[in-house]
Amino acid sequence: MALETLQQAEPGYWFALVASWLFAWLFAERLALAIARDEVPDAVGVLIPAIFGVAILVAWEAITRGGNVPKVLLPSPSGIWETLIGNIPRIAADFQQTFLKAVLAGYALGCGAGFLVAIAVDRSPFLKRGLLPLGNFISALPLIGIAPIMVMWFGFDWPSKAAVVVIMTFFPMLVNTVAGLNAAGHMERDLMRTYASGYWSTLFKLRLPAAAPFIFNALKINSTLALIGAIVAEFFGTPIVGMGFRISSEIGKLNVEMVWAEIAVAALAGSVFYWVVALIERAVTFWHPSVRGGRA
Repeated sequence: MALETLQQAEPGYWFALVASWLFAWLFAERLALAIARDEVPDAVGVLIPAIFGVAILVAWEAITRGGNVPKVLLPSPSGIWETLIGNIPRIAADFQQTFLKAVLAGYALGCGAGFLVAIAVDRSPFLKRGLLPLGNFISALPLIGIAPIMVMWFGFDWPSKAAVVVIMTFFPMLVNTVAGLNAAGHMERDLMRTYASGYWSTLFKLRLPAAAPFIFNALKINSTLALIGAIVAEFFGTPIVGMGFRISSEIGKLNVEMVWAEIAVAALAGSVFYWVVALIERAVTFWHPSVRGGRA
């Protein structure tokens, strides 16, 4: 059925679509080469993803409208935008329930607990041999199995979703921090010992700064995992609010445009969250070669 609908537009329509797509691709490629050759400032590089994103939206709109694709299969970006604008209060309430409560609370608790446990693991060989394998086991637990249990333990409101986020973000932070604490070289550690530095002095002045790129790597990974975990957890029991609840309920009504509107808001929130963490990383790890070189 989808193939038949795509054949309804005239050949010239599809030719113009392909031509515009190729033009945007060629322009972005030439711009990327100019940036690589230092012919234009690096700040101009933001135009490349912008052009790529606009080209995708234009092609999406053209295919859905020119092919008369049913909304149930794939709504147009303009239809999704209209649905989003017309349902701002509901979407804002869903965003507050899922992101501002469950995601941020679970992210802070999970990353904080993973960091503190990593310090304890580094301090204790017993914990390093006993806790890390257990953490690997916990990270392999399926999300769809954890979420209903957390709902039974913590109720239907956002704390149960935050608990799922804690479980998902704990292990990446633990593993990356432990690896980062071992990143400092033996020469630097020997130098600290010649200055009679103890464990805590060496930790704060040498090992934690060396581990900063690893820690921020875990923070960036968890910024996306936290949102995914909270949304999926809401499929298994939640009040009548939340992004996961809205996606689950609206897809049952075949209101696909509302589903896509929630997905768009979630994608934008996750991207901004990741971008904020990346900016903080550049400010904190300004000494790292990747930052000094001007490219992340």
